[in-house]
Amino acid sequence: MPAPDPIIRLKDLTKTYQQGEIRVTALDGVDLDIAPAEFVALMGPSGSGKSTLLHIVAGIDRPTRGECWVGGIEVSRLNESQLAEWRNHHIGFIFQTFNLIPVLTAFENVELPLLLSGLSSKRRRELVQTALDIVGLADRSRHLPRQMSGGQEQRVAIARAIVTDPPILVADEPTGNLDAHSATAVMETLQTLNRSARKTIVMVTHDPRAAAFGSRLIHLEKGELIREPTGPQPPGGAPR
Repeated sequence: MPAPDPIIRLKDLTKTYQQGEIRVTALDGVDLDIAPAEFVALMGPSGSGKSTLLHIVAGIDRPTRGECWVGGIEVSRLNESQLAEWRNHHIGFIFQTFNLIPVLTAFENVELPLLLSGLSSKRRRELVQTALDIVGLADRSRHLPRQMSGGQEQRVAIARAIVTDPPILVADEPTGNLDAHSATAVMETLQTLNRSARKTIVMVTHDPRAAAFGSRLIHLEKGELIREPTGPQPPGGAPR
């Protein structure tokens, strides 16, 4: 059976920044294919280009040179309005700092991406409830962020990321602000989304315990891939 076409394909991806008179290379000719339903963990020292790569895949940043194809679309060539529309349908964001609105309930925070969708309030309510059910927080829908633990806040953020049912989730240090118990709960939620809902996940992390939940580990150093596994790896990671 032939391997599926990559859902993410990076070709000669290069990103440079000008800091005064100094030219900084964040990514240097990266070639990388990610298959549908892979759970990829990106690791490497600070300044290695991990977050830059993630931001280019998500359409938040643009490469200086090279190509970034996601779902058959070269996102680096889209204009700003096209990018915003594309992100709304294809990418779910999960950040280290949760980015919840403190005066809104869990339900209202998760509903935010749907407010401009044109969906009826009934349909929005159904989708929000489904997302909160998936992350195990249906009973916390009326709680404010300050009434929840850090791990619960991050799971609300995951619910917000998946409420529009995007095929790809990008996670930047999703356990960075959590204790070990909460981090495990969050990673188990992401692993379930990968295995059961077949979400493609690209995650930046410094934590080897978080990376172990992925199906594939990629190391970056000084903007270059320094270790790529040989041969295909099945999505979903090793059984735990």
